[in-house]
Parts: sequence; structure tokens; C-alpha cells
Amino acid sequence: MSSTQQSSSSSASSSSTKNQTLFIASLIILWYSANIGVLLLNKFLLSNYGFRFPVFLTMCHMSACAFLSYISIVFMKIVPLQPIKSRPQFLKIATLSVVFCGSVVGGNISLRYLPVSFNQAVGATTPFFTALFAYLMTFKREAWVTYGALVPVVAGVVIASGGEPGFHWFGFIMCISATAARAFKSVLQGILLSSEGEKLNSMNLLLYMSPIAVLVLVPVVLIMEPSVLEVTLSLGRQHRYMWLLVLINSTMAYAANLTNFLVTKHTSALTLQVLGNAKGAVAVVISILLFRNPVTVMGIGGYTITVLGVVAYGEAKRRFK
Repeated sequence: MSSTQQSSSSSASSSSTKNQTLFIASLIILWYSANIGVLLLNKFLLSNYGFRFPVFLTMCHMSACAFLSYISIVFMKIVPLQPIKSRPQFLKIATLSVVFCGSVVGGNISLRYLPVSFNQAVGATTPFFTALFAYLMTFKREAWVTYGALVPVVAGVVIASGGEPGFHWFGFIMCISATAARAFKSVLQGILLSSEGEKLNSMNLLLYMSPIAVLVLVPVVLIMEPSVLEVTLSLGRQHRYMWLLVLINSTMAYAANLTNFLVTKHTSALTLQVLGNAKGAVAVVISILLFRNPVTVMGIGGYTITVLGVVAYGEAKRRFK
């Protein structure tokens, strides 16, 4: 090969690497924007806007996910469509959908009572609940060093709770419940859809879970939030951008799932874990600047300990696998 050809090949390879890096960086930015955006908009609508209907808001999210998942998979073909092959598989997906509903509803309810910063601190304990449910349901044991790393994860939240000026017991219970439900869903998904014939990628799973979630949430909204239509229409007349905010919020909920899938696909599980930890910290900083909720040194210290514990847990799990 001549030097000219080698130079041309090297230049093309360098250009391809740069394009790939730029693409992944753009995906990460979009993932952060969608996740943090939906979180902050949830808080704004539920606490600062008078839209006090977390279950209805979750139903809007699930409706958007159902519609946009269908468009993305069936028409845009972002991922191949994976059909449901049996009644037992459908029942497993329905079970996951109900648990998923519980986690999202609990998280949205907690945002009515807790600052985003504290909500994220509690949410960071997901690895603790995942390890707990994995042990209880599958008897899967990790190395003792790995379990030891979970101690600061829980201790940090205990410290942050003591230093949280806006602490609310009901909001805290709902947040913990949502975090536990999220972890339970991930473990349950691994058990229920573990066979090769039943495995679904996250986008196809969302396609099937979302409509089921909407059907589950409709009667819950009618029972728990009977005045939602009347109040929402009244708020819509008072604030002309409210419907637009709900639409953007619901679209972001789907975008958060889509970008999460794409980032997972184009990076590694370890990279995703590191980026997820950093995302929580970014969300905390932005929420404090935006909503100006009071924070204490004790609260910041507790959250920092939790995040460091999560990082240590991930590293220990990787090393002692």
C-alpha cells in the first residue's frame, strides 16, 4: 500500500472515530436533557403550578409512551418489532407493567412533597433494593465486599433525611416505595423474561407495557382524582401554556426511555452506571438553582456519601463478579 493510500485510510478512520464520539456525546446530552427535563417539569407541574394530579400525569406519560413507541417501532423501525408469542408471556408483561406503574406513580406523588434534590438522593438507593430483591427472589449472592459497599448507600440517605429542611414523611415513604418498585421491576424482568424465546429489548417491552399501564391507571384516576378533568380544564384556561407543558412533559418521558436504550446500546453497562450517577448529581444542582429549595451541609454530605457508595458498589460488583 502506498503512503498516499495509508494516509487516506488513516484520515477516514480518524473521521469515523470523531463522528462516532460526537454521536455518542449527543446521545448522552439528549439522555440527560430528557431525564432531567421530565423530572423538573414533573416537580414544576405538581408543586408550583397547581396541577396536583400525579396519577393522571403518569397516565399522560404512559399514553405518550404507547403512541410514540408504536410510531418508532412499527413505522420508523428504530428497532425490529418483537411479537408477543404466548399468553403466559403476555401475563408476565402485564405483571411488569403494574409494578412499573407503581414506581412511576410513587415517584410523581413524592415530588408533590419533596424537593427534587432529596428525591434524587433517595432514588440513588436503587442498587440496595435491587441487591435485596435479587437475593430474596433468586437467592443470588454477591461477595461480602459488594454488600459492604451498600452500607454507605443507605447511611447517606439516613444522614440526608436528618439534614433535609423540606422532609415530609408521606413523600419520603412514596419515594422509597417508588425506588423499591423500580428495583423490583428490574429483578422481576430478569426472572420472567429470562428465556431466549421471551426476551424483549427495552423499547419493545415499553411498547407492550404502556397500553396496559394506561388501562390500569384509568380506573385509579377516576377513583383517586375524580375532579381531574374539571380542574385541568380550569387551569388550562388560566394558563394557556399548561397543555403544551403536559405534552412536552409526556414526550420527554418517552424520550428518556428511548435515549436510555440508545445510550445502553452504544456504550457499556459500566459507562451507563457512571453516567447515571453523574446525571443524578446534575439534576440535584439544577433543581436547587431552579427551585431554590433550602439545602444544608448535612443534606449535601448525606447525598455525597450515597453516590460514593453507589460508585463503590458498582466497582465491587465488577471486580468480584
